Amino acid sequence: MFCTRKNTTQVEKKWWKEAIVYQIYPRSFKDSDGDGVGDLKGIISKLDYIKSLGVTVIWLNPIYSSPNDDNGYDVSDYRNIMKEFGTMADFDALLKGLHDRGIKLVMDLVVNHSSDEHEWFKQSRSSRTNPYRDYYHWWNAERGKPPYRYSLFDINHDAWRYDTVTNAYYLHYFSPKQPDLNWENPKLRQEVYSIMKFWADKGIDGFRLDAFQFVAKDTTFPAFPKGFENTFWLYYAIGPHLHDYLQEMNKEVFSKYDVMSVAEGAGNNFTDAHNLVDTNRKELNMAYAFEGVDIAKSSGYSLLHFKEVFTRWDSAFANNGWLSIFLANHDQARLVSRFGNDNPQFREVSSKMLSTFILTMRGTPYYYNGDELGMTNAGFTNIEDYRDKASLAEYQHVKNTGGDVQKLLNEMQFSCRDNGRTPFQWDSTANAGFTTGTPWIKVNPNYTTLNSIAQETNSNSCLNYFRQLTKLRRDNPVLVYGKYTLLDAANPSVYTYTRELDGVKFLIVLNFSAVTAQAHTAIESSNATLLLCNYINPPAAPSLNNITLKPYEARVYKL
Repeated sequence: MFCTRKNTTQVEKKWWKEAIVYQIYPRSFKDSDGDGVGDLKGIISKLDYIKSLGVTVIWLNPIYSSPNDDNGYDVSDYRNIMKEFGTMADFDALLKGLHDRGIKLVMDLVVNHSSDEHEWFKQSRSSRTNPYRDYYHWWNAERGKPPYRYSLFDINHDAWRYDTVTNAYYLHYFSPKQPDLNWENPKLRQEVYSIMKFWADKGIDGFRLDAFQFVAKDTTFPAFPKGFENTFWLYYAIGPHLHDYLQEMNKEVFSKYDVMSVAEGAGNNFTDAHNLVDTNRKELNMAYAFEGVDIAKSSGYSLLHFKEVFTRWDSAFANNGWLSIFLANHDQARLVSRFGNDNPQFREVSSKMLSTFILTMRGTPYYYNGDELGMTNAGFTNIEDYRDKASLAEYQHVKNTGGDVQKLLNEMQFSCRDNGRTPFQWDSTANAGFTTGTPWIKVNPNYTTLNSIAQETNSNSCLNYFRQLTKLRRDNPVLVYGKYTLLDAANPSVYTYTRELDGVKFLIVLNFSAVTAQAHTAIESSNATLLLCNYINPPAAPSLNNITLKPYEARVYKL
């Protein structure tokens, strides 16, 4: 795994390090039956498109049976498919279709919590002596009210819900319909491993463990300091025995299959992150840290801070462990609207620039569906347009407590997760070609000009630029395993770095600003080759030491 060594024969090569992961949000990707909800047959119909992107792994958001309180992240049966998405036969066809095209499939595994409609919870809540009682966290009411815990999705922000059946409270870090599972119970853990083996035996290629850094709780439930909810992750992440659980999971499941494993979140510090992915500890393959993606704010962000964060994480993992590189997913607003510039003048070039960053950094890149087109935030102005559980609960909370509702709506327009969940824009026909029915969430009105069909025939489109990038990464191991070195660190507008492996050296220069900027590389090279640029016919740089860049220009050189 020591990817900075100069001899590639000493690098521990793994397929998941070389993967280019494309995340599909199935509810919004392609609807095959006109009910307004994307489904598995819809994905199957677009497998050749997915193959054409040059990606090598699909990460699929949850498709398990679910009452759909939180878009499938409330699972009622881990061994069946949500009816809106199709059948197990559809899933088998999807898996075969991907594998026939040389693409692997990673499943989202949601085991911090289940649905309250799961049979385990139905049994657990039925009586205090039920064998499933300890599959969840209960606090008997005669003990008084339990110590406050913050809930991300609860209107009152309270993670304890009183249940009259047994006169007790149950814990839910997320929605009241998502009771948290009790990982201290070894029977529960074995149930989870059995579920994982069920899917691994079907032939899937990996697991992304949703909210897994939160599964381990101190079940004495001590009081937390007042105001802890402002930094709740410091109290929720990497709790007691989490590493024991992961090592057990590795022994029971990961060690028996050639699967990729990544958990949402990487803890609160580098020690946490290293412990998760240190090969000697036998836990996970890679860390998925949020510090980088959390930089973007509605008020803007500092490129100096952006560079510092990504450089710090890279240096911490330079000789041990492996990282994920991403700027968007289903829990974020659109890539170009958050980190680039979705003004029509700059949308395409800034989208391409950000894609260049993701595909030229060390670590496994994760890319969210639709970002290859430069899809933008939806621009919703009414609360009725939103579907996101967390945002709707927060809106009601602010309203109930006399807060500034308009301020919240303005923030939601920039950052709400629904911005990343609007239907994929396939073409300029009704509903962007996503469905013949009424879509479950509104289509972005810019679909008439921003869609995949319009970009297919444009050689300079975001879509075709993305295909060039994936090919460049697949063809050049230096972009996977090569040493990363930051240049021109104090430049407030330009991000410049090199990648180097076995005497092969690449220079990447990215202008993150809407104005012309200068990149100072301290590199003198008379035989550099410009491999890729997001502008047509860029002028040759008279000197690599001082490159003039147009707004949001991206260049990749081979030195």
